[in-house]
Amino acid sequence: MNQYEVTFIVDPVLSSDEIVGTAQTYVDHLQSEGCKIVHVDEMGLRQLAYPLRKRTTGVYYGIEFSTETGQIIERMELAFRRDERIIRFLTVKLDKYGIKYNEDKRNGLIGKKRSAPATVSEESDGRKKSGRGNAGVDTKAKSASSNTKSSKPSKEEEE
Repeated sequence: MNQYEVTFIVDPVLSSDEIVGTAQTYVDHLQSEGCKIVHVDEMGLRQLAYPLRKRTTGVYYGIEFSTETGQIIERMELAFRRDERIIRFLTVKLDKYGIKYNEDKRNGLIGKKRSAPATVSEESDGRKKSGRGNAGVDTKAKSASSNTKSSKPSKEEEE
């Protein structure tokens, strides 16, 4: 069985019921042709890279499906071209890596999950950090720079 993914952009001017109905129309169309729907992804309203039909945003949908033959693709793309509610569409045949990627993304292994960076409270030798921000500064170089004359006294000279 071949697996495909079709992504399309629905006109955002439509009501929310019409937008969902448009996506459902194509899901029903695929099911009536004998395709197995693997996943429907409503990506939501997004900014377009450039204006299309005088629109700067669009509602993105992705439908992943599998079918024995790819004959449904031509009929579906013709329906997309005729439908005024669809701004753009793209159909892609998935290889084994694309199928694995989509599966991992659905399972939460890939995507928005980000962990906060771990804060280090101690250096590797066990001493606490000073918190002054002078870590790694050579004290000899610091004292040499304080010997130079300047119009403003340094912090060490004030103390």
